[in-house]
Amino acid sequence: MSPLQLQAVVSQGLLSFPITDFTPAGDFNADSYRKRLEWLAPYGASALFAAGGTGEFFSLTPEEYPQIIKTAVDTCKNLVPILAGAGGPTRSAIAYAQEAERHGAQGILLLPHYLTEASQDGVAAHVEAVCKSVNIGVIVYNRNVCRLGPVQLEKLADRCPNLIGYKDGLGDIELMVQIRRRLGDRFSYLGGLPTAEVYAAAYRALGVPVYSSAVFNFIPRTAMEFYQAIESNDSATTNRLLDQFFLPYLEIRNRGAGYAVSIVKAGAKIVGHDGGPVRPPLLDLKPEETARLAELIAQLGPQ
Repeated sequence: MSPLQLQAVVSQGLLSFPITDFTPAGDFNADSYRKRLEWLAPYGASALFAAGGTGEFFSLTPEEYPQIIKTAVDTCKNLVPILAGAGGPTRSAIAYAQEAERHGAQGILLLPHYLTEASQDGVAAHVEAVCKSVNIGVIVYNRNVCRLGPVQLEKLADRCPNLIGYKDGLGDIELMVQIRRRLGDRFSYLGGLPTAEVYAAAYRALGVPVYSSAVFNFIPRTAMEFYQAIESNDSATTNRLLDQFFLPYLEIRNRGAGYAVSIVKAGAKIVGHDGGPVRPPLLDLKPEETARLAELIAQLGPQ
């Protein structure tokens, strides 16, 4: 898939980040991960991100990473495109991106670099180096210490033909409008805030109609129903699901740092697709929080 073909794919539909399956001891569980992807692939997501943020990229070892990408690519071949998460220091991000390309990933989601702060020009140099290390399409994820503005993105667009997408995880509306107006149709634009459904209508109004859904991991039918309601301006359905599920869900998610991942793994376990525990430094939900989540899921009906 060429970068332009990938850009067309991720410019429409719902995207998602499958969780990464671990054994009770915390090791990568390829069989469970394969079954998860086989379950999720037919639900209609436009693309899936293997080893992304919800997939705990930040806790994976370099030895595990290629196993995860290869499992995802092999399982989803001819079903749904796989983009691979890559991040960390520039040389590490390049190594991950090249490994993902070698194993057949159709694109890269470039996650933020490591802890250190950096100037926008420095971050742009990092993004450019990763883009030029591969031939497949790259989407840059503006989040945390990665905060590129329209000037730097415009320069990157000129220098890196395979930089095809911009994903916003900052929620800075002013910045999003500036980028969208300046870059126009040069990029695909993705909403990337945690529990993106809550922001979906507002981002669609800004010209960002596509988002990635974490809850697709455990309520895929409802995730697709919500996306289709957003797409058709069915406010009755979106408001019902916001009140019935998403806003109470946020109350649980916001109880603990890192719960944006932990709550998704808890949801997957509740619906019979257990992905194992999260890895430290994340913590799993408490029993009472899991019970409350189970009540919310039950109200939605079969998935």
